[in-house]
Amino acid sequence: MKTIQNFKLYALTLVTALTFSSCSNDDDTPKPVNEEELITTVTAIYTPVGGGTAITLQYKDLDGEGANAPVITVSGPFAKNKTYNGTVTFKNDLANPAEDITPEILEEGLDHQLFYQTTGTLNAFTYGTAASNFDTNGKPIGLQSVFVTTEAASGTLTITLRHEPNKSAANVASGDITNAGGSTDAEVTFSISVL
Repeated sequence: MKTIQNFKLYALTLVTALTFSSCSNDDDTPKPVNEEELITTVTAIYTPVGGGTAITLQYKDLDGEGANAPVITVSGPFAKNKTYNGTVTFKNDLANPAEDITPEILEEGLDHQLFYQTTGTLNAFTYGTAASNFDTNGKPIGLQSVFVTTEAASGTLTITLRHEPNKSAANVASGDITNAGGSTDAEVTFSISVL
């Protein structure tokens, strides 16, 4: 009697193992992985409408996640009562040759959005209106921005590149990062002034 029970238990275990191993789950199939790029350099160049001196903001972290602090530079103050058109680029200077990541951000525009946050007495930065600044759904990618100065001001500008933000969440399309979600690919802060 004990032999029959052992045989039934063995048979049941074998059938169960075969059943589980023969089922395939489509969710287990490997999906292509879009590896996150290493961003070592963020450059924002703001050119004044009607002439004047362009302002370059640059962040360089040439050891990536290493111990050395990034080098952050601002070429000078913004002028009062001017409109500046800005363009941001992203690079990996550790690649050989250096790799411009900006075209990939544009190509994957549905999955990326830049945000511009200011502190102090600085006016807000807004998105440029060129068609190339928007994804195929008409939502901002945000590589181009506009900064309109008035009187003297100072504070910080934080530029954040988000991966897979919810572009349809409240106020995200207008540049408010609060409800964006997603993950941060890059975030840099510059101290700037208007004189």
